[in-house]
Amino acid sequence: MGIAGLVLGILAAIGGWIPGISYVSWLLAIIGIVLSAIGLSKAKKANEPTGICVAGLVLSIIGLVISFIGLLCTVICVGAAAGLGAGLGL
Repeated sequence: MGIAGLVLGILAAIGGWIPGISYVSWLLAIIGIVLSAIGLSKAKKANEPTGICVAGLVLSIIGLVISFIGLLCTVICVGAAAGLGAGLGL
């Protein structure tokens, strides 16, 4: 589960900067956080290494923040364009 969380965290961190994909990348980040947390708890119970799970958790959290910033920037740009169009009488 840690590897799946890591992959989803990487995808969310990269996809958060792409305007069309930032709408979906927050969902990938949340799923990555859940999978990494489950993997971390299972690894701690079995006394196994937790490095991949921690990396997945950190990257998923970073991906979530980046995707919300990307979504916010997209909304601001669309709002600014709509305001500019309204100011021109379009």
